[in-house]
Amino acid sequence: MRLSPAPPGLSPSPALLALALPLAAALAFSDETLDKVPKSEGYCSRILRAQGTRREGYTEFSLRVEGDPDFYKPGTSYRVTLSAAPPSYFRGFTLIALKENREGDKEEDHAGTFQIIDEEETQFMSNCPVAVTESTPRRRTRIQVFWIAPPAGTGCVILKASIVQKRIIYFQDEGSLTKKLCEQDSMFDGVTDKPILDCCACGTAKYRLTFYGNWSEKTHPKDYPRRANHWSAIIGGSHSKNYVLWEYGGYASEGVKQVAELGSPVKMEEEIRQQSDEVLTVIKAKAQWPAWQPLNVRAAPSAEFSVDRTRHLMSFLTMMGPSPDWNVGLSAEDLCTKECGWVQKVVQDLIPWDAGTDSGVTYESPNKPTIPQEKIRPLTSLDHPQSPFYDPEGGSITQVARVVIERIARKGEQCNIVPDNVDDIVADLAPEEKDEDDTPETCIYSNWSPWSACSSSTCDKGKRMRQRMLKAQLDLSVPCPDTQDFQPCMGPGCSDEDGSTCTMSEWITWSPCSISCGMGMRSRERYVKQFPEDGSVCTLPTEETEKCTVNEECSPSSCLMTEWGEWDECSATCGMGMKKRHRMVKMSPADGSMCKAETSQAEKCMMPECHTIPCLLSPWSEWSDCSVTCGKGMRTRQRMLKSLAELGDCNEELEQVEKCMLPECPIDCELTEWSQWSECNKSCGKGHMIRTRMIQMEPQFGGAPCPETVQRKKCRIRKCLKNPSIQKLRWREARESRRGELLREESDGEQFPGCRMRPWTAWSECTKLCGGGIQERYMTVKKRFKSSQFTSCKDKKEIRACNVHPC
Repeated sequence: MRLSPAPPGLSPSPALLALALPLAAALAFSDETLDKVPKSEGYCSRILRAQGTRREGYTEFSLRVEGDPDFYKPGTSYRVTLSAAPPSYFRGFTLIALKENREGDKEEDHAGTFQIIDEEETQFMSNCPVAVTESTPRRRTRIQVFWIAPPAGTGCVILKASIVQKRIIYFQDEGSLTKKLCEQDSMFDGVTDKPILDCCACGTAKYRLTFYGNWSEKTHPKDYPRRANHWSAIIGGSHSKNYVLWEYGGYASEGVKQVAELGSPVKMEEEIRQQSDEVLTVIKAKAQWPAWQPLNVRAAPSAEFSVDRTRHLMSFLTMMGPSPDWNVGLSAEDLCTKECGWVQKVVQDLIPWDAGTDSGVTYESPNKPTIPQEKIRPLTSLDHPQSPFYDPEGGSITQVARVVIERIARKGEQCNIVPDNVDDIVADLAPEEKDEDDTPETCIYSNWSPWSACSSSTCDKGKRMRQRMLKAQLDLSVPCPDTQDFQPCMGPGCSDEDGSTCTMSEWITWSPCSISCGMGMRSRERYVKQFPEDGSVCTLPTEETEKCTVNEECSPSSCLMTEWGEWDECSATCGMGMKKRHRMVKMSPADGSMCKAETSQAEKCMMPECHTIPCLLSPWSEWSDCSVTCGKGMRTRQRMLKSLAELGDCNEELEQVEKCMLPECPIDCELTEWSQWSECNKSCGKGHMIRTRMIQMEPQFGGAPCPETVQRKKCRIRKCLKNPSIQKLRWREARESRRGELLREESDGEQFPGCRMRPWTAWSECTKLCGGGIQERYMTVKKRFKSSQFTSCKDKKEIRACNVHPC
């Protein structure tokens, strides 16, 4: 059961409206004092906000947009995550999106729309339907929603969140709970950076590409080349996703280079035809000399092509001449819809792009090869002051062309999930232009019958039919065309053949009712698709109005609801499933009661049969925590089998394990043992002696630092004599004493008959720091007497254990 907040207050400062606390969450914290503040009559005014502790720059909580983009593409969905770094948590939250520099007290201040992912975790606020809040107040470390970016022209958007822990933690204009996204420049609309999905459509579709040049002295006056301005021949193809003709961010092939620099399609066509398995149709259209003429003087260049399930993308390009290497075109335009149908129409405005093969900056710059070759990119208004598109303000480049891709026919059995509308049917019935009769000579037909009456008695679109009989088929191996022919039509007085009639579009959807409660008006519009050929005025209405009722019985207990949203995707990928749609409470009852209107609806949906699908699996869970607290460990994630038993065995893995790396474990400083104390640095009087130790391992990753490596202590020898001659005598005695010790050491080495040995060397360093190593020392022969035997006078070696303590 969801909690519905009662009407709370709003702070006098609208700048912090975004950081509001849902009343439901606030009431759940009986042990925490939340002071209410005066009400405001602005949009979303029924939000309670507590006076909490503002923590600037505090990164314990974070708001993140998947992919960490700085720009959004209008209409695109983005996953937004609000999270707390363990061991922190939050009980409640509020999330909204505002246009930059807006206060949030008006409906138009908010940008884009949120979409709920998990209804058990999140919901829209009853008193502020543009904001997302928690479904129930409880401890949580993470929530996710989708945000659908607003339409083009909105500008920058600020995503803001507030967190409820013990008191509200909120950010005003910056911090880890604030994310700014700006609208992506239109010049990158053609960039093929989105993943291309597999096509599920059936049959084939036929399209017509029409190219309308808009590059003229009127639209682009700076340095316009009056001589020889033209568009080169159009070259392209319908192809699979395994083949890329050209793309932004890629490098131009030799064929693309020749089109870009010379306007020659020959090499490009050769490259396309070499990919015969990946290409269905080669797209070709004539060049335009000059670049622009009125359509009543010269028809726009066009070409027809087909697509199928595996080759559902189309790409083309044409050179803007004269220019260094400037072109326009489309790259990997997907004509397959996610509903398993074929796109009806694509209209795209085009700006020039640079092929990265020539470094000229004006239309008629001399050849200047770009070495090394650069990536294909759109031109901008700030590329170079001498560029014909230069704008010191950095504005967008005026489009130089428009391409229209219209579906003119579909063939074969279709399997689109969404049923055909009238436009779909009429588009398929539209007669294809044929240069000549393609009926095989082996098929003998009767003449066509007269056209039947139109299936529509009004000015709505219908169809009419004519028939012919197949009299003889001389060669059974050659198929004969259909014996029926269809044409789009309208009712009496609305025929396309009547030169005095208008062709109208379908009615556009009804507008919202003019009032929010009671009886009001709504309207809908349509537009003239084709004016009468005789030049008369269209008299058909382009607008209709009708009465509408919202909350027929307006009372203090009435709810104001939004329109129903789009249906969600089907819950099943095959077979029978469920889909849902939602709406929100725009205004709660004035008397404070609960809204009784339903906010969600569900209905069954049928997907393709499941007999080819061996198993259905749930999405992967989140990765578990790493198995260690520092260094290298492992983490796992799981998914569940959702298939019915009769669908067969499922061999897909249900658990995955991968390595994880946390910050390295601390390593403390390691030292050798202390050396022996040195001799006193004085031969008489007060002095000092030292001992040292070496660093074997420097501290790493926050380990304990190294202590001192040198120690000093005082030493005192006999008092120094004042008589210098006596002092010299003492030094002489000391030297004689040391010389005698050396002689004794040498005599000590004579441990074996017939040879004199040098003293033992010092012990070598231990071969291991722990766990048991070895040390070695040597005694070498200093002198061998003639009387000695070789076997009794040779070098000696000793070995001993060291560092036997465990690691």
